[in-house]
This record gives sequence, C-alpha cells and structure tokens, in this order.
Amino acid sequence: MGKAALLAGLAALATPVAGHAAAIDARIARVLKATPLIDGHNDWAEALREREGDGRWSLDLRGGLDKRPEPYNTDIARLRKGMVGGQFWSVYVSADLPGPVQVEQTLDQIDLVKQIVRRYPDTFELARTAADVRRIHRAGRIASMIGVEGGGQIDRDLSVLRAYHALGAGYLTLTHVKTIEWADSATDAPQHNGLTPFGVAVVHELNRLGMLVDLAHVSEGTMREALAASKAPVIFSHSGARALDDHPRDVPDDVLRLLAANGGLVMVNYAEIYVSDAYRRWSAERDAEHARLGTPPYGGLYIGQPDKAAAALAAWDKANPPPPVTLAQVADHIEHIAKVAGIDHVGIGSDFDGVGNALPAGLSGVDTYPALLAELALRGWSDVYLARLAGGNVLRVMEQAERVAASMAHEPPGNADQAVIDAQPRR
Repeated sequence: MGKAALLAGLAALATPVAGHAAAIDARIARVLKATPLIDGHNDWAEALREREGDGRWSLDLRGGLDKRPEPYNTDIARLRKGMVGGQFWSVYVSADLPGPVQVEQTLDQIDLVKQIVRRYPDTFELARTAADVRRIHRAGRIASMIGVEGGGQIDRDLSVLRAYHALGAGYLTLTHVKTIEWADSATDAPQHNGLTPFGVAVVHELNRLGMLVDLAHVSEGTMREALAASKAPVIFSHSGARALDDHPRDVPDDVLRLLAANGGLVMVNYAEIYVSDAYRRWSAERDAEHARLGTPPYGGLYIGQPDKAAAALAAWDKANPPPPVTLAQVADHIEHIAKVAGIDHVGIGSDFDGVGNALPAGLSGVDTYPALLAELALRGWSDVYLARLAGGNVLRVMEQAERVAASMAHEPPGNADQAVIDAQPRR
C-alpha cells in the first residue's frame, strides 16, 4: 500500500472517532449549561494564604497560575474552561493550632474568599442557597460557597459556629486529621467511639442553621453516629469508596447504604492516596523507607547525615516509582458509589490545591472536569445521570437541608459551650 493510501485509510478511521468525541463534548456542554457543575472541596484560599503571604490580596488570579514555580490547580481561566458553575471553597487551618488561633485564621480565610469574589464580580458571586446557585449559574458566574474544614475551628463553642454561618459558611467538616475533644478522626486514635454529646449537639445546630454536616475525614464511628443524629442529608465533601482503596478516609459500603437512607452524598476525591490502593501501599512503603534511612524529620540509618539519607532515598525512589493513578480510577470510585448507594448519592469533590500535584493523570486542574464526565459518558452514562453527578445531587441535598432548617426555625440557638453539654448525663 502506498503512503498516500495508508494516510487516507488512517484518516478515514480517525474521522468517526473524532466525530464521536465531538458529540460527547457537545453533550457535556449542554449538560453543564443546564446544571451547574459543583465541586465540593477546593483549597485554593489556603494555598494562596500559605504561598503568597500578603500577596494573596492582590495576586492576579485570572490565569497563568499553573506556570508559577509551585503551580496552582486553580485560576479563573481554567475554571471557565472546566465549565465550573459552583464551588465550595474550603477554609482550612491546621488542627495542630490552639483553638483561638484556628478561629482567627478561619476568619482570615473567609475574608480572603469574600475578597476574591469582590475583586472579580464578573466571575464569582457568593451563594447561600440552592436557589442562589441556580440563579448565579444562569447569569454566567460561578456560585461561591464556603466550607469550614475542621471541627476544631469552632473552638468548642456553638457561638463560633453561628458566627461562621452568619459570614456565609455552608458546611462544617466535623474533624480534620486529628481526633478532637468531641469527635473521632479517621486518621487518629479514636477517643469517643464517634461523637460526644457535644458532637451530637454540633450536628443538631448545623441542621438548625441549614449548614451541611460534612463527614470527610471522620472515623467510621463518627460517620455512623452523625448519620444517626442528623435530620438533614449529610455530605462527604471529598472522599472515596473504601471497597476500591482501603484508606480510612474513604467510605465503607455499609456506610454508603446508610448514606442512601439519609439522602446524602459522597463527593469523590481526586487525591491519589484515596483513589488507588496500590498507590496507598506504595506511599506507606516510602514513609517506612524515610524512617529507616533517617531522612528528616525521622531518625534511622543515616541520622545526622542528611546528604547520605537524601541520596539513599533518591535511589529508592528510582528503583520504586509510584504506581500510575488515572482519571479512569476516579470514575471507578464514582461508579462504585452509584452502584452501592445509588446515582442520587454521588458527586465531585476534587481537593484541588489541597494535595499539590499528587493527582491522577488527566485531572491536573479545574479545567479537567469535562474529561471526567466524558469518561463516564463513554461508559454509557446518560445526560440525566451526568447532570445529577455534576451538581443536581448536591443541589437536592442543599434544598433538603434548607427545608430541615425551616422546620427547626422555632428552636432557640443551642448551648454554646462544650463543657456544659458534655457534663450533662446521656439520655
């Protein structure tokens, strides 16, 4: 066969493939024009605070942040390319800080989110309700909501929680990486077998305020007790399926079934360690090698000899590359949750700018959401199901939480102090 004939044959084969991809792209564009794509968790505000210092108030956020020495996953140009319609911006602070400092830094980050919205009014608008999100999306802007990522950030005081709500916070993650005085974390030693009475009171107050109860980061005991206590649907703002990756941050199948009964949803995380069990195991082995070699901050074989330790670790890394983690594996988590809990109980919670570049191939930034939806479309997902995943499910959860709050409007604010509530006898 001549070269010209071969090229013509290849072109003929490629044309239907290209046409199919274009048709899927058009489908996704139609879905995301009608239904806002809402991500449950993005740490852009905290990343800006940590990396830019005072420059966070004036840095040009319109584009090019992927070209900085430490690239960001987020900027306005890529949000637009990704057809994002709504975003829960996380306001995270370290769980190691004293309570009052956590409160101070949380207020700083809430202010930063509001300042970003104020600086770019053609792109962002603050949203409190599902109706707000729909209205803002129709106007061509990105509905901006706020999630407080750690129960320690209320400093054991429901008055602080109410202050965050008044400032626009839409959810509270009950713990972060550490067990706190009233709730057990997934990644720390349990102390309470779930929630203390104050923890139950926090869930109740969140319901009363119309804020979402977020169970990302909490222990299995806390998951179950919060699901039993909550009158409104709960969310996991950035988690995955434990059946596919046996990480304690992910959600077991029995809890997924409880979640379906509650009406809530899991918003699937992109962080490699929560997506791939092979990557989780590789990461644990690498941590063990760190400790064995004595690379800072560990002690070990080359303690006090950082150059030798670094060279030995580099050699280990060369001999033990991380297993690949892919967009398709994230889609696997979505499909598993949809199979066990139901299509109405799954969403997207990327954790962009919260995990650096430890992200699956094909999901490097906020411009890549359509690629994930395209993968699911190729697997046979209908436009109706894609719309539920993208944003329909979280809008339903928000509406149900709003109805629960309206039904509790007659109740007075909850007691403020943990010590008072936990001192009361259990009923």
